[in-house]
Amino acid sequence: MVVGQGFPAHADDTRGDGSTAGGTGQPNTDSGAESGADSGKGSIGAHIRINQSTPTTGGSTQSVTSSDADWEPPVCWYEPMYTPEEYEKFIKGAYGGATGGSPAEDYAKKREKEKYHEGDKGLWWQVQFRDETYDKACPVTTDNWEIWVPPADPQPDPNKVTPEILSELAFNSTKLPAPPVELQPRADRLLVNLGTRVAFRGDFDRVWTTASLDYKGVHLAATAVATPVALKVDAGTADADPQSCTYELVKGKDGYTADSEGAGCNVTYRRASGSGSYPFAASITWKVTWTDSADPDGPPQQPGLPDGLSTFEQDVTVREAQAVNR
Repeated sequence: MVVGQGFPAHADDTRGDGSTAGGTGQPNTDSGAESGADSGKGSIGAHIRINQSTPTTGGSTQSVTSSDADWEPPVCWYEPMYTPEEYEKFIKGAYGGATGGSPAEDYAKKREKEKYHEGDKGLWWQVQFRDETYDKACPVTTDNWEIWVPPADPQPDPNKVTPEILSELAFNSTKLPAPPVELQPRADRLLVNLGTRVAFRGDFDRVWTTASLDYKGVHLAATAVATPVALKVDAGTADADPQSCTYELVKGKDGYTADSEGAGCNVTYRRASGSGSYPFAASITWKVTWTDSADPDGPPQQPGLPDGLSTFEQDVTVREAQAVNR
């Protein structure tokens, strides 16, 4: 099903920024959800809080790019939303006026026949979305916009939010520092056959992002931890020696760094760029693990997350060296 087609929105329909259009599904603001992080605060769905550690470089950051082109974060999932009493009030308020055999009327009658599970122990969980891109396929049907979840759930719905789903949402929300790379000479002063030093400025450390849910007695958290492991340089043309190379990043006193001066992997351009330029790029590969808590130092869990990438791109101009003959 493509979410949103032929079915009315709920009264507390959640926006992609974590705010809601009314109803009881308000974002959780419990300060206890912010353990282990102090930047990148935000919300996803109705009650999932996102918090990220502060990159030590203090420079520009960018959203993580997955090294796996086929990897996709969750499009939607179920979150705890209502007690039986709250759910009855919600259904009657959202669909009470639906008539004429519409899907909304049928849905309201179905829940009424179930008596909203009044008197039972458990909660109604409601589908939530990562953002407002509702044209993406979601494995939730209009027949199960909400599901009843008892305290001991014998057959958990595969779309219920879990620490694994939270880890994927945390990964997708992570912002990484761009590679602190400088070229010497400057990008507009490079010469053919003159070595170009790729200088790696400043140390930086791992970055972690926590996604947590703390609502109506349901407590879940997961932390995605990104550790820099390699710096790759691409000269942007086959007419360079080398065209690309990779520096390993090692843990130093103040963080992870690379010896880009003594590694013998700087770039020498063999052909001028003419009236154009070459697209020089440097990217950092980040090894990403996750824990099933708000503690970034907790034991890593499986299945793992893909590596992350952050990239610095710059057009470089390469000219022929001019000599004067007498």
